[in-house]
Amino acid sequence: MVTSKRFLLSLGVAVILTAGPVWAALPNIVRIEKGLVSGVSGGTPDMRVFKGIPYAAPPVGPLRWRAPQPVDKWEGVRKADQFASQCMQPSPAGGNRRGPAAAPSMSEDCLYLNVWTEAASASERRPVIVWSHGGALTIGDGSRYDGETLARKGAVVISYNYRIGAFGFFAHPELTGESGRNASGNYGLMDLFAVLRWVQQNITAFGGDPDRVTLMGQSAGGRLTRAAVASSQGKGLFQRAISQSAPVRIERMLTRTEAEKAGQEEAAKVGASSLAELRAKSADEIQRRMTPGGRLVIDGWYVTEDVSVTIAEGRHNRVDLLIGSNKDEGTFVSPYPTSPFFGLGNASAREFADSARQRFGSKASAFLEIYPAGSEEQAKESQLAVMRDEAAWNARDWAMAQAKAGGRAYLYYFVQEPPAVPGRPNWRATHGAEIPYAFYNPGPAWTEVDRALADTMSSYWANFAKNGNPNGPGLPIWPAIQTAAPEQVMILGPKIEVGKMLDSRRVSLFDFVAIRRSVAPAK
Repeated sequence: MVTSKRFLLSLGVAVILTAGPVWAALPNIVRIEKGLVSGVSGGTPDMRVFKGIPYAAPPVGPLRWRAPQPVDKWEGVRKADQFASQCMQPSPAGGNRRGPAAAPSMSEDCLYLNVWTEAASASERRPVIVWSHGGALTIGDGSRYDGETLARKGAVVISYNYRIGAFGFFAHPELTGESGRNASGNYGLMDLFAVLRWVQQNITAFGGDPDRVTLMGQSAGGRLTRAAVASSQGKGLFQRAISQSAPVRIERMLTRTEAEKAGQEEAAKVGASSLAELRAKSADEIQRRMTPGGRLVIDGWYVTEDVSVTIAEGRHNRVDLLIGSNKDEGTFVSPYPTSPFFGLGNASAREFADSARQRFGSKASAFLEIYPAGSEEQAKESQLAVMRDEAAWNARDWAMAQAKAGGRAYLYYFVQEPPAVPGRPNWRATHGAEIPYAFYNPGPAWTEVDRALADTMSSYWANFAKNGNPNGPGLPIWPAIQTAAPEQVMILGPKIEVGKMLDSRRVSLFDFVAIRRSVAPAK
């Protein structure tokens, strides 16, 4: 037995244990590569949470729009008890956080990560989940969801902030010239790779296994995950990937030349004719006057060709895959064809039909038969259906490419409609509705059905992180996608069962659009 006030030497730090029962838990202070960090207890005695650990130097001044640079070492113990500032964005984003819903402050100094672990010691080697938040590469932060329940199911969970908007996805000829790689544009993606390298160097201190790393992302975070799977820079840094509702729409990636031209136009908005002048501008002015939208670029370094081509032709990293989409993806935005989200908007019946003829060419009649636009109301419903089915097709297409390349892929379709809350719109199983279930972060009006689904989903996700297979004792069997049976997907809703999400007519239509995109000349 350990007596009251007895001192235990752990990692070179004296940790005081108070009187009472002893639990197996990692100390609140651990040593990582750059120094000592102190965390806080979570919701249970053996949970440890470390918030706001820097993984790269502040990307300010001459480091704005550069690849992440190393953090300086620090003396003493650095407190890791508060979430760091959000990266610069149009407005602070709220979310499902433990405690007050208010978002952290905003700052260009934002490259920090958070760790949840229930490991008893640094030698446990638990699987690691690295979460990339969504937000159209424009909004969001790593503190939006609580990783504690996933950590209680056996994983070490990491969330992080990455540069977004004009700070994270901005190309310019001078940036290309100074890079040493003839590349510019994907700084937010570079931040993800910096986190993965941090994991390789430090995660054992938190009881994690650097050889069992799973990327997990939703929407824009899923886009980053997809790009990481396709990038040669990711080889060996992770073994599994979970992508939730990303990408939502079939679209061609920008070339570096196109992105550089757009960057010069953006620079003109703030009266800057050189990179030096751009870096001299305040973060606030950049945020206010430059277009906030973010988009991945074929930069020639981290992304060497359109990601969809890399994956379709089997040149991606060989990692296990869990991927899916939601039944009502488009209800939280006006869906078609021009809004800040995913290139979608609120089109009239005529605009919808015209857009269909442009996108689907000789297949337009078949498209409008499935998604009719005979009236404004009919067109509105069809727009939502298109966004739903295109997102499902994208998930299916990636899963099929994975299976054809000989890898494991598990495909899901989320249909659960969270309980309606008075004063809030009822978007049903909308874009992002699955996230609280995967994390098991209960909503304000959850029923036992919601809790049961969240328990099952979070178990699937944790099992997948452990061994690349979501199945486990007491869970409905989830079969991997087979090229001979591509329509077998796991339906996640009030009833959890294997089912279908797309018929052959819809698959054929979106296959056609994807082919047209791949052969279309760059504009």
